[in-house]
Amino acid sequence: MNSLSHVAIIMDGNGRWAKSRNKSRKYGHYKGSENIHQIVDFCIKKEIPYLTLFAFGLDNWNRPKSETSYLFNLFEEFFNKYLDKLIKKKIKIKFIGEINKLPLNIKKKIENIEVLTNKKNNLFLTIALNYSSRDEILNAINNIIKKIKKKITKNIFEKYLYTYKMPDPDILIRTGGHSRLSNFLLWQNSYTEIYFIKKFWPDFNTKDLNKIILNFKKIKRNYGAV
Repeated sequence: MNSLSHVAIIMDGNGRWAKSRNKSRKYGHYKGSENIHQIVDFCIKKEIPYLTLFAFGLDNWNRPKSETSYLFNLFEEFFNKYLDKLIKKKIKIKFIGEINKLPLNIKKKIENIEVLTNKKNNLFLTIALNYSSRDEILNAINNIIKKIKKKITKNIFEKYLYTYKMPDPDILIRTGGHSRLSNFLLWQNSYTEIYFIKKFWPDFNTKDLNKIILNFKKIKRNYGAV
């Protein structure tokens, strides 16, 4: 059986879920944010040490301003309401992406969350916010150019990625019915088992996740060998 250390999820389909119920896209995003709790608790219960959630992509700025503003207000409300509970569950929270380009209030909130959860070790929860995998790779290359003057190896390159010291995802789940990676962890997903799920994110539950994990554990992972 394969061991499992890292699950990554593209939480897609909030807006379409809401539309199918004659609700606003904002309501869909709200329900999607509430769905995070059961997945976090399940990972803790199953002793899966790493969970990475794709919350907001750099390309999502192409959405209407009213929607992007709501998403960041929702981000603040979520952590104002639940941060104490996450701390009690001993969850370490890290944010990856172009954090420096976010509004000042969001940057301060992120910094505070990371400081308050820094020494927790029950679950390493990474939230990709204002994230682009291509930008992550370019950022790594530019930082390498600044700091070293020798041949770039795979190990050197990985030290400059946002996910340095994290294992690559064993599983990537994308809800919402689309079969694409959408610029998410392109380097890290080179040998990840990918599951595209038709269910929209607000409907995705722990039974779905457990079914995927059971399937993953039975897969023969060759990594290029026979």
